[in-house]
Order: sequence, then C-alpha cells, then structure tokens
Amino acid sequence: MVSIIDYTIIIAYLIVISIIGSLSGGRQKSAKDYFLGSSKVPWWAVCFSIVAAETSSLTFISIPGLAYLTNLSFLQVTFGYLIGRIFVAYFLLPAYFKGDLSTAYAFLENRFGGKTRRFASIVFLFTRVAADGVRLFATAIPLKLMLNISYPVAILIIAVFALMYTYIGGVKGIIWVDVIQMFIYLGGAIIALVVIVSDLTGGLNSIISFGLNNNKFVFFNSGINFGFNEFIRQPYTIFGGLIGGAFLSMASHGTDQLVVQRLLTTRELKLAQKAIIGSGIIVILQFAIFLFVGVALYTYYSGASLDSLSLLKADEIFPKFIIEKIPSGFSGLIIAGLFAAALSTLAGSISSLSSSAMLDLYKPFNKNINPEKELKLSRYFSILWALMLIFSALFFMNSPAVVVELALSIASFTYGGLLGTFLLGILVKEAKQEDALAAFVGGIFVMITFVTLKLVGWTWYTFIGVVTSLLIGKILSKLSLSKTGS
Repeated sequence: MVSIIDYTIIIAYLIVISIIGSLSGGRQKSAKDYFLGSSKVPWWAVCFSIVAAETSSLTFISIPGLAYLTNLSFLQVTFGYLIGRIFVAYFLLPAYFKGDLSTAYAFLENRFGGKTRRFASIVFLFTRVAADGVRLFATAIPLKLMLNISYPVAILIIAVFALMYTYIGGVKGIIWVDVIQMFIYLGGAIIALVVIVSDLTGGLNSIISFGLNNNKFVFFNSGINFGFNEFIRQPYTIFGGLIGGAFLSMASHGTDQLVVQRLLTTRELKLAQKAIIGSGIIVILQFAIFLFVGVALYTYYSGASLDSLSLLKADEIFPKFIIEKIPSGFSGLIIAGLFAAALSTLAGSISSLSSSAMLDLYKPFNKNINPEKELKLSRYFSILWALMLIFSALFFMNSPAVVVELALSIASFTYGGLLGTFLLGILVKEAKQEDALAAFVGGIFVMITFVTLKLVGWTWYTFIGVVTSLLIGKILSKLSLSKTGS
C-alpha cells in the first residue's frame, strides 16, 4: 500500500507545482496578459505544453489499459495526429496570425461575422466541459483507490489544485508548469516500466516473447479482411487511424481554444508552426511508451482477465499496479506523474474555457470595460468553469466505457462541424454567415445520427462531420449565388 513517504512526495509535489504556476505567470494587467501571456512564451515551451495539455490522465491511465485489452494498433492514430498538425501549421495558423486574434473563434468573426464566432464558442464550451469532465474523472480513479475516499471527494481535490495556479498565474503560469509536468509524468511511466521489467523472470525478453505469442505487438491493421460494415466500425485500421487521427488533430489543434490559445502566446507564425509540428513527433513517442506499459502489464499479470483481478474496467489496471506493486517512494513519484498529466489538461481547460467565455461571449458586448475589471472578471470565469468541470466529472462517473475512447468520442462529436466551418471559410470564398451556421449545425446533427446509431468507429466521426459541413456550406453558397444572379 501507499506509504507515508509516498503521501509526502505527492503532497509536496502538488504544493510546489501550485507555487511555481502562480509565480511564473508574472504580473498581469489585462485579460490579454492573463489569457495570452503577452505573446512572449518560447516556442519549445509551448510545444511541451501542448503535449502535456492533450495527454492528460487519459494517456497515463487508459492507454495502458487499452493495450492490455487489445494491442498497439492505437499507434496508427498517432501518425494521423502528426499529419493533421502539419496541415494546421501551414493552412490554419497563417490565418490566425494575419490579425490580432485573441481566440480561435475570432477568425470566424473576421470571416463570417459575430454570430458564427459566438455559436462556435458556445459549442466549444459544451464540448470541452464534457470531454475534460471525463479526463478529470479518470484522474480520480487512482486517488480514490489510494486514499480510500469517494470519487466526488477525489475529483474535488484535483480540481482545487488546478484552479489555484490557474487563477493566479494565467496561461503563462500554466505553460511553464506544463513543461515541468511533461517530464514528470513521462518519468513516472518509465519508472513503472523499469519496475515491471525487474520483477519479471527474463525481464524485457519475457515481455517481448509473451507479447508476440499473444499478438500484443500488432501495430498495422489494414482492415481489408473486414466487410464494409465492419470496416467502418473498426476504429483502429490504417485508414481509420490515419484519416480519423488527422482530422481529429486538425480539429483539436486548429480549432480548439485549448491548443490554439497556447499557439497564440508565441511571437510569430514560424514559432507556432515549430511548436505544433514538434508536439506531433513527441506524441507518437509518448503513446508508444504508454502502449508498451500496457503490454508489459499484460505480461506481468499473465494475461489475466479483468474479472479475475477484481477490476471493473481496463482503466483500473495501471493504478492497481502502481498502488500494489511499486516500491515505497517510487509509487509516490508515479502518482505525482499521474497528477502532472491531469493538472496540465485541467488547468489548460479552465483557462481556455474562461478565455472563450470572456473574449468571445462577454467582451464583444462590453467593449469599454477597463483592464482591471476585465482581469477580475476573467478570474471569476476561471472559478465558474472549474465548478462546471467538477459537475461534468460527476456526471460521467458511472460510465462503463474506456475513458480515453469516451473522451475522444465526445470531442469528435462536434469537432467535425467546427473544423468544417473553419475550412469553409478558407476554401469557399463565396460562403456567407448563413451558409456557415447551417453547415455547422448540419454537421453536428449528422454526427448525432452516426453516434446514436453507432454506424462507424469513433475515429471516423470528425472526418464525416467535416465532409458533411463542407458539402452543406458549398451547396448553400452556390444556391445563394444562383438567386443573386437571377
């Protein structure tokens, strides 16, 4: 069980991180300082921050659990992630750096008008609260097991620490904390892997041989052996992975304020491009490490079923190992790594939600607000969205789904319409605001149908939503031109 040494390490880590995040944010004088760090953050820090923000506790907990149940085929999706980031770097980011944009959705206002910006912001707020509520719950799993407390109490503890340095340090404090936390959670995963290898007879060779014998190292899945209906329902084929991963990454890193906010803290376009492409390369390596941890756990427990291990879901397999098998001291470091993954996403989520609510929804109707009041309201928004994330985590607490797939499915649910609207603004010059709003809504309703009826695997959601939105927007813009011409 977790010792007093582990508790000391965890508590000390949470306190130190809160202090660093509060102090590194510097003195803010306005909402721009609070949400954009005065655009003076180094690109490499933004790169690490993006990786830490998107990783969250889901990678730490759920990816090893996914590999325990299946194999390495999820890695196909990460190569799609890199392709999507390259597209964002050279097609979306130039549009953001043309003007003095404060959020991703300010681009939509410049292109289509204020209604489109506000609608996109509202969609983002609901999607982010739902997806990151799942992530917050995932982090509460090991804390509940470790302290023998209820999930609501565990969720509250994590949210309070994330809010502390977000409230004071703003996005600049969040980014510098993320830089530290990325190395902490990766270090925690490597420590766990070393412990597994040292405890197994035969060490690394036993993991490789046992994994090969049980098809755990299957990475490439063409899907050609499936019929069409089965093919589109399989999320981890090479086509589903590359296409789905690319479009999901284009949406999450090109239209989601959680990531775009960080990119806008750099001084210029080239630095932002370095940051986003670099993050894609790191993410591939990172997912490979966590998937291998899952294979190592499968070897350690000799392929035992979840029922025989008294577990309800695969997400509990890594926390179980950490708490029961990791030596005292190391266990505290690994759990600190878990919190590092969680806090980076949660703090970023609070900041991005607050910035979108303040800059996209509140400020356009209150343009004469003075900087001091603007900063105070921004911090109040941080408190509000922290509470909303807590309620969201409580809502998803009893879901039976693997949390990483649940969170990504929620994000994909609206990402298609959102990315489709952005691409409509870039690719279809004649499209008007009414066309964009109809395309956005149409994309979302089509995805409601696909998700509800489970017609395809989750990796296809964003792609289908984008295609639908673009088609609707293009057709409507053509009809508008025809009417004008007649």
